[in-house]
Amino acid sequence: MSDPAARPWVLGVIGGSGLYEIAQLENREWRRIDSPWGAPSDELLFGDLHGVPVRFLPRHGRGHRVSPSHIDYRANIDALKRAGCTDVVSLSAVGSLRKKLAPGDFVVVDQYIDRTFARAKSFFGEGVVAHVSMAHPVCPRLSELAAAAAEAAGAKVRAGGTYLCMEGPQFSTRAESDLYRDWGCHVIGMTNMPEAKLAREAELPYASLAMVTDYDCWHEDHAHVQVADIVRVMHANADRAKATVAQLCKALAKTPRTPSPIDTVLDAALITSPEHRDPALMAKLDAVAARILSAKTSA
Repeated sequence: MSDPAARPWVLGVIGGSGLYEIAQLENREWRRIDSPWGAPSDELLFGDLHGVPVRFLPRHGRGHRVSPSHIDYRANIDALKRAGCTDVVSLSAVGSLRKKLAPGDFVVVDQYIDRTFARAKSFFGEGVVAHVSMAHPVCPRLSELAAAAAEAAGAKVRAGGTYLCMEGPQFSTRAESDLYRDWGCHVIGMTNMPEAKLAREAELPYASLAMVTDYDCWHEDHAHVQVADIVRVMHANADRAKATVAQLCKALAKTPRTPSPIDTVLDAALITSPEHRDPALMAKLDAVAARILSAKTSA
């Protein structure tokens, strides 16, 4: 198999609440991508933007049909890998846990606290064991490019911030919101975990643009999260998110893709010896871990 680091950019974009397609893509085509892990949230929209191949997946499905707890995150990441993506940008609606992060602001996330409990969180398991490092859970190169693209699109951007991922679908209690603020978190959402973990296992550099829609419930002047208010801000954020993707593709078109340590993260993660690997699980890993499994098997 060819070295993935030597390939040109193929940008995967995961659209969150309010972002269900990217109309400005050229050569647009919705395609069904089957995954052995389950059903992805929707078909993938294939297209090109400023000469860069883009694969867009609406995280909740068109029409917002899938709740955060029912998204098949493994199927989504597997589908993006099968579609040829080299890198993935996540666009997500979030609540703010800081007064300085107002509705409409963007945060380029660099850390997570995972409080989810009802989701499959790994492609690996009994029969094929792997342990990837999540100390630095996002790709710094892609994150820097995404931050610059958001600023070029007119967004107010904070570079760096901790995303608290809760299970949902209910919003936080006031006590929870206060606790997460005490922990030093900046934004709260329901979808970036285990998405970021799975992207790492699939050797896909991942960046997250968190788009603030509300102040959760801790703010004295915004004590109750109202869906109607969130939707209003969400639509404005979605327009800016699409402009951000366009600016990012402009930058990628001028920036040759060079090797990233994330491209080969499984080299130091896979621990099960070849003779003990489960053939059924290896078959399911044919996309996300094809590079390392083919290399180890032929060794």
